[in-house]
Amino acid sequence: MKKLRVAIVGATGYTGLELLRILNNHPQVEIALLSSKSFAGKSLSEVYPFELDQTILEGIDRQKLIEKNCDVLFAALPAGASYELVKSLGNMRVIDLGADFRFDDPHLYEKHYGNSLPDYDSSERVYGLTELYREQIRKASIVANPGCYPTAVLLGLAPLAKNGLLHANTVFVDAKSGVSGAGRKQDEQYSFCELNENLRPYNLVNHRHVPEIEEKLEKMVGRRINVVFVPHLVPMNRGILCTIYLETHLKVQEAHELYNEFYKDEPFVHVLPLGTHPATRWCLGSNHVFLSLAKDERTSTLIVVSTLDNLMKGASGQAVQNMNVMFSIEEETALYLKPIYP
Repeated sequence: MKKLRVAIVGATGYTGLELLRILNNHPQVEIALLSSKSFAGKSLSEVYPFELDQTILEGIDRQKLIEKNCDVLFAALPAGASYELVKSLGNMRVIDLGADFRFDDPHLYEKHYGNSLPDYDSSERVYGLTELYREQIRKASIVANPGCYPTAVLLGLAPLAKNGLLHANTVFVDAKSGVSGAGRKQDEQYSFCELNENLRPYNLVNHRHVPEIEEKLEKMVGRRINVVFVPHLVPMNRGILCTIYLETHLKVQEAHELYNEFYKDEPFVHVLPLGTHPATRWCLGSNHVFLSLAKDERTSTLIVVSTLDNLMKGASGQAVQNMNVMFSIEEETALYLKPIYP
């Protein structure tokens, strides 16, 4: 079988490097182009000696991408950087790891990201949460890879939402993330002394991922769901753990059976036995998601815990999973990676 020619734009960021780690072990992929705005003209090994790769990094150039005759482009760029590039690539299929194509309503993007998206409705795009939109992803020309927090929260709520059992008007999410979720940046608040031995909330009430979560929940249930979302920065490199609270009349055993049935054929989503709750380390370096359920009967509150690696299922792993679906490759190819433990 002819190998897929793959381009990665933004190859030197954390998600770009994670894409390389996965795709270098993909038997049906050939890396045709690596691009970096910051390090164009240097070899990958000059930037990251541990990569042992002499590939010269290209600048972000539309014509160069077209000349390379790639089958698929992974755009691992900040919000606002990929929209015009992606729209100008013709028939090349694209998986965008940024936020530019995630929303059905472009006004939500403009409000929360500060960029306008001209002619947005002409872009045929699919939201790339694989477990929920697999059939649409198969035919998609542009796949909008979800945010890391939305992946954790939506997978944690989908069994209820898709079965008409998400009756609460408000869902509360206590979320914690490792520092790589902020990207590779030089900023005092991400320095060692600010992070070590420390835990702090950030972006309370106005986090950019809230409208993404709310829009997708509304699409599933057909009505507005409010999400109260409080993220925290944890002094670890990678990992996300979301604890989700909502009122429900369901008994915990009923909810557990529902979740097991919903995810029974999913290779990367695992519903834990009642009484067992996940840890971020269980997902480290893998594309796996672990979910657990408990219920506070006194307050009729269902507690759903969802954990994943923000650079894998929260970004690059899910992107490769989507590529496999798009090109009719076995979905788990190159993603058999087990968590690194301890």
